[in-house]
Amino acid sequence: MLKAAAILLLTFCAGSACAQALSTAAGDVELTEMVGRLDTPWAVGILPDGSFLVTEREGELLYVHNGKAKAVSGVPKVAVSGQGGLLDVTIPRDFNQSREIFLTFSKPQSGGAGTAVAVARLSENGKRLTNLRVIFEASPGGSGGRHFGSRVVEANDGTLFVTIGDRGQPDNAQDRSNHMGSVIRINRDGTVPADNPFVEQSNIRPEIWSFGHRNPQGAGLDARGRLWISEHGARGGDEINQPRAGRNYGWPVISYGTHYSGKKIGEGTSKDGMEQPVHYWDPSIAPSGLLVYSGKLWPEWKGSMFVGSLKFDYIARLEGPPWREVEQIKAPQTERVRDIVEAPDGSIWFISVGQGAVYRMSVPN
Repeated sequence: MLKAAAILLLTFCAGSACAQALSTAAGDVELTEMVGRLDTPWAVGILPDGSFLVTEREGELLYVHNGKAKAVSGVPKVAVSGQGGLLDVTIPRDFNQSREIFLTFSKPQSGGAGTAVAVARLSENGKRLTNLRVIFEASPGGSGGRHFGSRVVEANDGTLFVTIGDRGQPDNAQDRSNHMGSVIRINRDGTVPADNPFVEQSNIRPEIWSFGHRNPQGAGLDARGRLWISEHGARGGDEINQPRAGRNYGWPVISYGTHYSGKKIGEGTSKDGMEQPVHYWDPSIAPSGLLVYSGKLWPEWKGSMFVGSLKFDYIARLEGPPWREVEQIKAPQTERVRDIVEAPDGSIWFISVGQGAVYRMSVPN
């Protein structure tokens, strides 16, 4: 049975930080604002010392330490258009040694913009990026400001998975001569892993790992290192998928949604040679951000999948298999949830675009 979390029970403050208690299926949790007054925040990356980075879609990267946010210099130039801008930030496992971070963004290109990945070193004081290199950009460029995808995830073997949307042109997702509508896999320096599924086929972009995706805006690994993504459908048909090498996930040939006009999409909900989602929502919740939880603070939630809803202002908790939504964590702080990540201590951090803030969900003291 689907359970909805109760709205706020208690508010308490220490200094300038206020925390609020919320009832969930795992008991009471504490929500604390970590930084506010943000302008269209898109992603959060937590650094080993407890400071963190936040991207703002308009092109600013913020370094937050001891509750104070400051802009980081050296950020790549971005094409701010519609859903495009400065998007994801990922902190690799070797950050303490390398000081490197990965960013995704809409890169200005001939004819428009494309999803790109950059790597750079963060200075010790968090003030600037140095040695910034663009290691991948989707080709060819596309016009319009829709469907950039744009999560980057470090796999257990050190390669990078990057999600790329169809840029609002559905047929792109079945055309492997371009990168649109795909999950790509690259090495840390941008080269193509030798075991990618299409490296031997000259008419297919060798970076492609899986294809037939519409607009994947959530991505994360489970405890076994498997990749999971959440992606926007059209009118209904938002999906959770487990991208596997060389597989076709169907868009726009199959879908559980319909066009915004109400017309049928493609050929129905299934077709030989195309993968089924492990879960879909109808009506759409506009999913963004995805976390498979370790169970560190809440053993009851070990293996649960958390997905933010931009449309209905809650965090969905799913259990499986078979995967199903079993809980909705909902409070004023969950207004338009864009990103959701697990901190090293097991707390769950999320971005509320509606509140312009980053929040931490933790166990009450």
